[in-house]
Parts: sequence; structure tokens; C-alpha cells
Amino acid sequence: MSENELGAYLRLRREALKPADVGLSPGGRRRTPGLRRSELATVAGVSVEYLTRLEQGRDRNPSVQVLVSLADALRMTPDERMHLRHLAKVTSGGIALCPAAGQAPARVVRPSVRALLERLEPAPAALLNRLGEVIARTTGFERLFGPIGLLDGDPPNLTRYVFTDVRARIAFPDWDRVADEQAAALKYEAGPDDSWAGELIDLLSFAAGEAFTERMARTAGPPRLAPVQRMAHPGAGELRLTREPLDLLADDQRILVYLPADAATATALDHLTGRHPGALRAVSA
Repeated sequence: MSENELGAYLRLRREALKPADVGLSPGGRRRTPGLRRSELATVAGVSVEYLTRLEQGRDRNPSVQVLVSLADALRMTPDERMHLRHLAKVTSGGIALCPAAGQAPARVVRPSVRALLERLEPAPAALLNRLGEVIARTTGFERLFGPIGLLDGDPPNLTRYVFTDVRARIAFPDWDRVADEQAAALKYEAGPDDSWAGELIDLLSFAAGEAFTERMARTAGPPRLAPVQRMAHPGAGELRLTREPLDLLADDQRILVYLPADAATATALDHLTGRHPGALRAVSA
């Protein structure tokens, strides 16, 4: 990640909007994508010079009022606003971008977390750290993801699998969207001083090339999970899954639970995990 994530985020959000999105006329020919700086400055009520300094990283201490005005002008969602405020604190030196950057990825599973995973059976669920490593999982997760090769690594790594294993493009029919999610998650978690994340990024850049590097370059903001993830399972056929992340902030870990998005998937997962019919109820998606 660069040292000017706040400026990069503002620029990307500006370039993602059209003049009509903020009530402006498109005017004549445009040499830049999205809004011009002058247009955003007008809508936000700030000077072009000040907006330029923010985007270029020459001003690193915008006030809360300025951030609110820019968020309003850029039509940001609540999640995007939280991310903007987080980047502003990082840029000003108030907090580290990744508090755990100086620490090795958490690979120890607390007994209470292991007990929680056991209670989640038969649902497919896994414990992941900030690098996307699968450090603990339910038997339901093994039966769902083992046949597609996700668990072949040591340790298994969801992000590495998506970008470097050819089987991932078959297992995930919407591979492009899955790849977008994984790149966004890695970029969001990786701080500038995180040598472990940097090593993984270097590996994926070399192994996957532009499929990875272009996503890392254009990704901005917190990752967003698609409402439904489609999966082509060699034994259960096409599945439609919803995912529920449970963050364990103190451990730099998260539990990711996979649930059936429809009745057909619920039946298939029951059969796959060997549980009685109806053990995994479909959730609305």
C-alpha cells in the first residue's frame, strides 16, 4: 500500500462518479474519467487547491467538516464513510493502518474459538487470519472445499488459492467477482509495514500477474461480499451460498460461515455433510 491512501481513495471515488451523479452537466469533451477536481470542489464547497493537496498527499490533516463535505459530495455509503475516516486517521499519524503489521499472522486457535467452530457444525465454517490462511475449520468446511483443492496448501490460503490454482476458476463460476473480493480484503488488511502481507503480495504478483496486480491497483475501500457466492462442487453440483463473517478483533482473525442461500443448496449441503435433512436451513439472500 502507498503512503497516501487517503488521497488515492478520494481520487478513485471522484473518478468513479459522473457529473450527472452529483447534479452537474457533463459539458464538452472530457479528458479525465469521472468528475474533475474543480467539479468535486464546487459540490463539496472546498477550494480546488486544497482538494489537490489532499489527493497528492501534501495535506494530511483534513478536518472532520471537510471529510463530511467530501463524503456527501462523493455520495459515499456508510461503510465508505467509515473507511474514509479511518484513512484520514492513518494519514495524520493518529493510528497505524494495520495495528498487527509488526506481528506475525495469528495462527494460534484459542480453545473457546475452537469450541465455537465445533458448535457451528454441520455448517461449513473456517477461522482465517489477516493473510487469508485457513487455520481451523469444521468438517463441513472440509467436505465443501476439500474436493476443489482449497485445503491442499500448508497452511491453506483462500487468497492464494483463488489467484494461483487453476481449479479455482472452475470452482467459482463468478471467479472475477471472487478475485475482486480477495484482492480488496488483502489490500484492506495489509499495512505498509506488514512484511508478511508484503511477501504474499509479491508471490501473487509474480504467480498471477495482471489478474492480481491490476486489482490491487484499482481496489479502494473495505471489501464487500457479494450477497450470494456460486460454487461448482464436483460432488454436490452448483451451490448458492451466503457468507457471514464474524470478526475476532483481538486475535486478528475472523470466522467465515457459509450458509445455503436456497432450499436446493440446503438439501445438497445436508447430503454432503451427512446430516439429517433440514439440518442446514436456507437463509434469504
